[in-house]
Amino acid sequence: MYVIVEIAGQQFKVEKDNKIYVHRLPNAEGEQVEFNKVLLVDNGEEVKVGAPTISEAKVNAKVLAHVKGEKVFVFKKKRRKGYRTFNGHRQYFSQILIEDIQVGN
Repeated sequence: MYVIVEIAGQQFKVEKDNKIYVHRLPNAEGEQVEFNKVLLVDNGEEVKVGAPTISEAKVNAKVLAHVKGEKVFVFKKKRRKGYRTFNGHRQYFSQILIEDIQVGN
């Protein structure tokens, strides 16, 4: 069984016991989080598609850690103009563990 759920503005395909990285959540490490914006549920036999969401479905997760992603380098240049700039950026992420998927009848 898997569901497609919207977390922090992005859509993720999740199953039970998955660990995923999402944009930084305001919750502390070790806290339980509940996501209600379930867009699709597939239990192997039947597929339910929300319009836009499935109201009785929800996903329970636990925040494992707050981490920083890999460094991304940004280099800009305009030829023959003497313009060059070089920046680095690291995105903040939260690692969450999908503990339970609840689908109402």
